[in-house]
Amino acid sequence: MAQVQDLLETGEALVYIINSSQTENQLRQVKEAQQTFFDQHVETKKIVTQILKDIGQTEESVGQRLLDMEEQKNQKEQELESLEEQLRQYTAKSQMTDSELQFLQKEFESLRNAEHELQSLQQEVDEDTTEVIPSAVFIAQLYYKVTKIKWEHDTEPHILKGVHYGADLATPINIDTSVRSRSDVSDQLWGFVSTEW
Repeated sequence: MAQVQDLLETGEALVYIINSSQTENQLRQVKEAQQTFFDQHVETKKIVTQILKDIGQTEESVGQRLLDMEEQKNQKEQELESLEEQLRQYTAKSQMTDSELQFLQKEFESLRNAEHELQSLQQEVDEDTTEVIPSAVFIAQLYYKVTKIKWEHDTEPHILKGVHYGADLATPINIDTSVRSRSDVSDQLWGFVSTEW
């Protein structure tokens, strides 16, 4: 019974509260506060959603930039390796060029020394020529006058070739000194010389 009594009293209190205008104002205020809270919740949700979306885009952008930077880093490393290889090749070529240059300088000095020696020899030959050739020409002319033999000079070393111009007739001479003794060759040549003075 007591429970029913409590229930009746509660019901009467509710009816009184419902009929009371103060409660209606309180309910309206609660409802407005709840609506404001709901509106703020929706706005906050929009802001948080936008922030999360912005963070996602930022993370994606940063991730892409990191990938791009990693790719650039790899390219730079490859370029650096290529440049280091080129530097090694140029250094090796430079060392080879330096050694070749030193070799060529030595060769040049050697050729210069040889040229000086040749000039000295040429000078000696020129000096000897001015003294020897005229006397050699004179001796050759003297031999021709005595023997009447004109020699060919462009033959092989062991071949004596020429022409003896006798009083009536020209006789060719062709002697192979490798198959005959020196005395035989000498006797044959003296046989051309006239004993008549």
